[in-house]
Amino acid sequence: MAPHGTSADELCSVPALLARNVQLYGDKPAYREKEFGIWQCWTWAEANEEIRAIALGLLALGIERGEYVAIIGRNRPAHYWSMVAAQMCGAIPVPLYQDAVAEEMAYVLDHCGARFVVCGDQEQVDKVIEVQDRIHHIEHVLYNDKRGMRKYDHTQLNWLADIEAEGRAARVRLEPELEARIAELTWDSTCVMLYTSGTTGKPKGVVLSNRNIIETAKASVAFDHLGQDEEVLAYLPMAWVGDFIFSIGQAMVAGFCVNCPESPETMMTDLREIGPTYFFAPPRIFETMLTNVMIRMEDAGDLKHAMFKHFMEFAKTTGETYGMPRYRNKQSKPTLRRRVRWAYRYAMGIGFAVETIIENAVRGFFVRLRHPIEARKYFKARGPLLNLYPQPLRDYFNYRTGDVLIYGPLKNTLGLSRIRVAYTAGEAIGPEIFDFYRSLGINLKQLYGQTEASVFITQQPDGQVRSDTVGVPSPGVEVRIAENGEVFYRSPGTFVEYYKNAESTASTKDPEGWVATGDAGFFEEGTGHLRIIDRAKDVGKMADGRLFAPKYVENKLKFYPDILEAVVFGAGRDRCTAFINIDLTAVGNWAERNNIAYASYQELAGHPRVLDTIQAHVEEVNRSVAADPMLSGCQIHRFLILHKELDADDGELTRTRKVRRNIIAEKFDDLVTALYDGSDSVYTETEVTYEDGRKGKIRATLEIRDAEVVTPKPEGQVAA
Repeated sequence: MAPHGTSADELCSVPALLARNVQLYGDKPAYREKEFGIWQCWTWAEANEEIRAIALGLLALGIERGEYVAIIGRNRPAHYWSMVAAQMCGAIPVPLYQDAVAEEMAYVLDHCGARFVVCGDQEQVDKVIEVQDRIHHIEHVLYNDKRGMRKYDHTQLNWLADIEAEGRAARVRLEPELEARIAELTWDSTCVMLYTSGTTGKPKGVVLSNRNIIETAKASVAFDHLGQDEEVLAYLPMAWVGDFIFSIGQAMVAGFCVNCPESPETMMTDLREIGPTYFFAPPRIFETMLTNVMIRMEDAGDLKHAMFKHFMEFAKTTGETYGMPRYRNKQSKPTLRRRVRWAYRYAMGIGFAVETIIENAVRGFFVRLRHPIEARKYFKARGPLLNLYPQPLRDYFNYRTGDVLIYGPLKNTLGLSRIRVAYTAGEAIGPEIFDFYRSLGINLKQLYGQTEASVFITQQPDGQVRSDTVGVPSPGVEVRIAENGEVFYRSPGTFVEYYKNAESTASTKDPEGWVATGDAGFFEEGTGHLRIIDRAKDVGKMADGRLFAPKYVENKLKFYPDILEAVVFGAGRDRCTAFINIDLTAVGNWAERNNIAYASYQELAGHPRVLDTIQAHVEEVNRSVAADPMLSGCQIHRFLILHKELDADDGELTRTRKVRRNIIAEKFDDLVTALYDGSDSVYTETEVTYEDGRKGKIRATLEIRDAEVVTPKPEGQVAA
C-alpha cells in the first residue's frame, strides 16, 4: 500500500518508494553490513537520513540534472545509498565492475561522461587516477574507505563521510532544491545505466527507466509473494543488472533487508550467519558450493561418506515430493484431523527412524570393510521387516531421517537452511547440479533474463520447476519464437535505448518494442515452458549436418568438481573437441590426499593421473550425450587441459564469467589446430595479464588425449 496521501501511481521513482518505506517500515531493518566481524544495522529511517545527506552533499558539489555518477566498489550500503542519492538529485547512477582493470574502466567512464565517481577504497581510486590523464571530464572522486588515502592530493578527492557532513550542514539551504528535483522524477526518468558484459565486443550502456525497474520489481515480488520480512545477501557485482533489481528494485518495492558481506572472502561465512530467505546466484556459485561439498565428503570417514551417498541417492527420486517446504497461512490453526494425522506419522516414524539409522550404520560398516556382497545379503534378508510400512510412509520417514542426518546439516553449512525462494540465471545450469539442490529441499528455480529486460523474461512457478526449462513468461511479458528459432520478448521492463548507440538500439529493438535476445529456443507443447538451446550464434551445424550446441555439453562437464570450465569446438567440423580448465581447489585437494606433489596450476594440469581422471569424465559425458538423438553428434573426440585458467583480465571471460568463444578460439588457434590435425602434443606460448597490469608469457607443452565415443542407437531400437 502507498503511504497516507500518496497513490500507488505516484510511487514512480526509487526515492518515492524510499519515502513510502520510511512511513511504513521506519524502524525495520533496511541494510546490514558486516565490518570488523560485527553486523551493523540501519533501519529504513536511518538509511533515508544517510541517503539524503549524500544527496545534499552532491548538490553542494554542484551536481546537475542528467549527469552520470559512476559507482565502483564492492557491495556496501554506502554504495547503494550513493546510487539512490544520485537519483534524488536527478542524476543517473552507473555502477562499474570493481574487478575491472583500468583500461576496461576507462572505456565506461569515458563513454558515459561521468563527472562524479564514487569509489569504494584506495584500489578503485588508484584506477581512476591512472586514467584521469585521458578522461578529463572527471571532476570529483569520492571514496568510502579512507584507509591509505591520507597522503593523496585531495584537490579532487573527498571522503564520502565529509560530503555527508557538508550536506547536513547545508540542509536548510539545499533542502528545497532537493525536494524539487525528487518531485520532477517520473516513470520515464532514467533510473540507472548498466553496461552489458561485452561477450562479443565493447560493452553497451543499457538505459533503464523508472518504469522498467519498478514495474518489473512489482511483478516479480508479486510472483513469488515476497514480503517485508525477507532477508537477502548482496554479494554479486553491483554493475550486474541482477544485483540492481534484487538489492534496489525489489528491496524498495517489498521493503526487505539487504545484507552486505564483509568481503568476498568471507561471503560463505556471512551467508551462514544471515541465513537468507530469498537468494539469487549464477550457476558458477552453485557449482563452487557443490565442489566444496564433494571435496569435504572425500575427506570424511567411511561411515559418513556411505550415509551421504545413500541419502543423496535416495533424495534424487524423493526430494521433490518430500523435501519442498509447504507454506501455509501464518494465521491458520491446525485442525484436529491434521493433529491426529501428524501424531500418527510421528508414532509410526519413531520405529522407522531408529531402523533406518541402524540400517545405514550397518551399511557403512560393510562398506568400510569392503564387503558389498555381505551388505546385499543382509538387506535382502531384512526385506520383510521393511515391508511392515507402506511405501509412501517409508519414503517420507526415510527422507525425514535423511533431513536430520544429512540434508539439514548440509543446508545449514551452506547457509541455505532458511531459503524460501532461490533463483539461478545468467547462463544455463547443469541439470545434475540443479537437481542436487532441489533434492535437498531447496526451492531453487530458474529464470531467463537479460540486462535489456530489467532481468525478468521467464520464471518457473512453484510446482512447475524442471532443470531443462526456464519457465513461463513472467507477468506482463510477451515472448515469441521467430522462424529461425530466436527468442523475442516485449515487456514493461524493456530498455529505453543503448546509450550513444542508435544503430544497435534499432537492430535489437523494433518499433513495436520486440527485443531480439540472441538466444535460440522453443516452447514445449502442453506445458508452455520455454527451453533455451544456446546462444543463437553458438548453435550451428557440424560438417555432416548434425546439431552443434556447445553449452549443453559444457554444462555436463562442469558438473564434475574437478572441472571448472570447458569450451567445446565443432561448428562446421566433422567432430567435437574441447578445452578443459581444472578446478585447482578440487584437484589440489585430490593431489594432497594422493601424495602428488605439484608447484603450480600448470604442473598439476599436465599430470598424467589428472589427465586420466578428466578423460574418464569426458567419456562419461559422451555416454550421456549419446543418449540424446538430437545432440549425439556433440560427443567430444579429443581434448586437452589448458595450461592456464581462463581469466577476465586476459579477455577470455566477461566480468560475469561468461566464455568469450571467438576470442578464445582466436587466442588459442594453435591449440585448436592441434586438436584437429591428429597431434599427440602441442607447444604453446600464451600472454597473460598480472594483477598489477604487467604482461608476461606462459610456455607449456600440452598433451592431447583421445576420448572414447559411443555410437548412438538408431531411433526405435531398444536395448536388450
